[in-house]
Amino acid sequence: MEDSISRKLPLPVEEARKLLGPGDIHLREICRAMNVAAVYRDGRLVFTGSRTDVDRALATVDRLRHELRVSGEINDYSIRKALDFPAPHDAELEINVPGRAGRIIPKTPGQERYLRAMDDTDVVFSIGPAGTGKTYLAVGKAVSDLREGAVERIVITRPAVEAGENLGFLPGDLRQKIDPYLRPIYDALNDTLSPARVKRSIENGIIEVAPLAYMRGRTLNNAFVVLDEAQNTTLTQLKMFLTRLGYRSRAVITGDITQVDLRPSASSGLIRIQNVLRGVFGVEFVYLDSNDVVRHPLVQRIISAFHRASEREGEEL
Repeated sequence: MEDSISRKLPLPVEEARKLLGPGDIHLREICRAMNVAAVYRDGRLVFTGSRTDVDRALATVDRLRHELRVSGEINDYSIRKALDFPAPHDAELEINVPGRAGRIIPKTPGQERYLRAMDDTDVVFSIGPAGTGKTYLAVGKAVSDLREGAVERIVITRPAVEAGENLGFLPGDLRQKIDPYLRPIYDALNDTLSPARVKRSIENGIIEVAPLAYMRGRTLNNAFVVLDEAQNTTLTQLKMFLTRLGYRSRAVITGDITQVDLRPSASSGLIRIQNVLRGVFGVEFVYLDSNDVVRHPLVQRIISAFHRASEREGEEL
């Protein structure tokens, strides 16, 4: 059995008031989850318990402090995510963007793997359910790399296939037909860059947002290229996209193989390409799951329920 130790952490009063919660409710939850005792006095937070438990409690507080600096508040969701991921925050994985998002930090182990892969690998596949930050983190990383001069432009694309609809049945001209499919991309760009900068960058050709069909026949040099909703591409389309990459370019391909709108769903290129490219140097697959969901906690439970039902019925739902 490990000997009991005590560790002190300087914590200014104003920061402690927000971090520890009304009546120290957040601190009590940390102590209960990490099996430690704690006291806050004279600007110092003291944890007492086994070395392992105290280190985990301190790591949890470290994550919450970063969350507080980024978002300005701590809520029940922040506490739950920090308790699920009691490891020291890796400042090197932070993404700094000029938009209202400011600093983007990974909130789960899966998101850390994802960001690390985008740092280290030229082609990254991010596969996981809705709400795990696949698109948002890819766009954030693209904006960060553009800002730092690592690339000269951003190209973001997705297939115009959604829930069985066809472009020809939608009202309006081509741009009006396409925009609804690209709206999630614009939302992420507006959050990480700002609507005014996004508009200027698109007008100047620094950022391009277009359907996948527009990529054919092109060579993309010195660019950060994102293919979103890749589960709705065929293997041929994925090959076409990947072979667009030119010098000093990198690509991130995101998708959820449980939400394929192609028929049959087995025709999804994202499903098939895992066997084709696995083990290829310079290509990395990152898998996210319900534990990486960063939306409403109910989303995580819904995804888990669908996964259990799929296992019972022997097919994807």
